[in-house]
Amino acid sequence: MMRICSILLLLAAAMPSWAASEHLMHAKVDLSDTASLRRGARTFVNYCLSCHSAAYMRFNRMGQDLGINDDILKKNFMFGTSKVGDTMTIAMRNEDAEKFFGVVPPDLSVIARARGADWLYTYFMSFYRDPSKPTGVNNLVFKDVAMPDVLWELQGWQRPVYVQEKNANGTMVKRIDHLEIETPPSHKPAAYANEKYDQTVTDLVNFLVYLGEPIKLKRYAIGGRVMLYLLVLLVIAYFLKKEYWKDIH
Repeated sequence: MMRICSILLLLAAAMPSWAASEHLMHAKVDLSDTASLRRGARTFVNYCLSCHSAAYMRFNRMGQDLGINDDILKKNFMFGTSKVGDTMTIAMRNEDAEKFFGVVPPDLSVIARARGADWLYTYFMSFYRDPSKPTGVNNLVFKDVAMPDVLWELQGWQRPVYVQEKNANGTMVKRIDHLEIETPPSHKPAAYANEKYDQTVTDLVNFLVYLGEPIKLKRYAIGGRVMLYLLVLLVIAYFLKKEYWKDIH
C-alpha cells in the first residue's frame, strides 16, 4: 500500500495539471478489442519499457489476458529478462535516470487511472520541435517535458503554428494555435502518417488503460454471464408467479 501511494505522489509531483482552459482530444478506448491491446503492448515494450516500468504487471498475466502464449511473449515482448513470471521492470537505476532526464521516469502501472485516457492520448499527439529544450522537443499539455519524443519516427516531426492575439493587458502575444507535420516519417505523406500514428497511439492508450486495471476484462466477461443468468431467472420467476396466482383471480 505504501508503495502504491508513493507512485501516485510521484505522478502528481512529476506531471503538471492540465489547464482547465484547454481541451483534450478524445481517446477511443475499447478493452474488448484484443488485437488493439496486443498492438499497444508491442508499442509499450518497444518504446516505453526501456525507461518506464510497469512493476505491478507480470508478463504471463498480460499474456493470459491478451491471449499471448509464453513462446511469443519471450520472443516478441520480453527483452533482458528470462522468466515469463517476471514483473515489467527496467534495468535503469533511478540515479542514472535522474542524471539523464533530470527526473526519474514514473512507473506506468496506474498512469491511465491517474491521468485519464484522454490526457494520455493528447499527450502523445502533442509533441513538437523546440530547439530551446535539451531534448529538442516540447509538449502542448506538458510544458517543458523532460521526456524525449520517442515516437517521432512513427509520426514525424511536428512544428507549432502561432497566432497573434491580445492578452488581458492589451499586449500582442504569440500563442500556439495548432501543430502540423513538418517532416513526415520515411517521406510518407502527412495524412498517411497522421492516420497510422493515430492508430498506434490509440492502441497504446488502450493498453495503458488495461494496465491500470487488468481485472476489468474479467469483470466485463463475468458481468455478461451474470446479466444472462438474471434474464433467465426473470423468465422463471415470471412463470412461477403466474402459477402461484392463477387460482386467486
